[in-house]
Amino acid sequence: MAETRTVCVTGASGYIGSWLVKGLLERRYHVRATVRDPGNGKKVKHLLELPNASTHLSLWKADLTEESSYDDAVQGCEGVFHVATPMEIIYQGQDGKDETETTVNGILSIMRSCSKAKTVKRFVYTSTIGTITMQRQPPLHEYTEDLWSDVDFCYEQKMFGWMYIAAKTTAEKAAWEYATENGIDMVTIHPSLVFGPFLTPYTSFSIDAAISLYTTSSVSLKIMNGVPVVHVDDVCNAHIYLFEHPEAKGRYICSSHTVNIFETAHSLSLKYPDRNIQTEFEGLDKSPKIVPCSSKKLMDLGFEFAHKNKDMGELCAETIESCREKGLLR
Repeated sequence: MAETRTVCVTGASGYIGSWLVKGLLERRYHVRATVRDPGNGKKVKHLLELPNASTHLSLWKADLTEESSYDDAVQGCEGVFHVATPMEIIYQGQDGKDETETTVNGILSIMRSCSKAKTVKRFVYTSTIGTITMQRQPPLHEYTEDLWSDVDFCYEQKMFGWMYIAAKTTAEKAAWEYATENGIDMVTIHPSLVFGPFLTPYTSFSIDAAISLYTTSSVSLKIMNGVPVVHVDDVCNAHIYLFEHPEAKGRYICSSHTVNIFETAHSLSLKYPDRNIQTEFEGLDKSPKIVPCSSKKLMDLGFEFAHKNKDMGELCAETIESCREKGLLR
């Protein structure tokens, strides 16, 4: 019974982390949520206000840059969900070596904490489709879990977000090596861009992308056309599903939608007729050739995407409304 199970969630105050905590609490798990500063009321208030938080949630101080920082939080846990990641490196453009080392050392430190605890039955790591899709030559039909992004290609091309992709790919490979050598039951989940409502009092990269047509943010618009997307609720349900399923093994892509910016813009223009949503985009292909990210492995395990029938306009609108409710948009 989940009522008696204790799990740890790293990066618990972030977009995915907080929604995952919400889902675990709803299932009556005892959740140890790690954050860098439990005393920062602004950054943890949304966690403490969740249903069942008063009886089933505890906050623990931990930092990816500090060895053994997660020992206490992990000790006695049956599962660990490692969601924490330095998202700020998406916007950086240095050589990436220091950021990669931080990301690698961070996950290995947490895995060493799991080894010390001797209670952890499964380690679920939130990776990204970015560790799969950055290829010199895209596959002919679809991206699958068998593929790995080309880190050398990232360093050569220095495309948007390249440092994040290189760091996450290197870290995941290191994690798999550690898991194999030390008998850690690890499962990795690879979400695409995550849209939908959120609990945090601030936005994130993916939230900014979801509302970019509403805010006319040109930076986010540039990456939107053809990008794969998944609803935050589906991502977090998939985390829990993969933790609980006895046959879960290896890597799992988690993606359900693909953005056609013209169709999405049209849908939003109908939902927000007073906003004058841009619907024409010079230089963008209305029907781009898209190589899909396949979630077949996840669905073959029995997982169902609850939000798969919503159109992209609905997913964007949910994110927009969440921003408006928090006073982050007018």
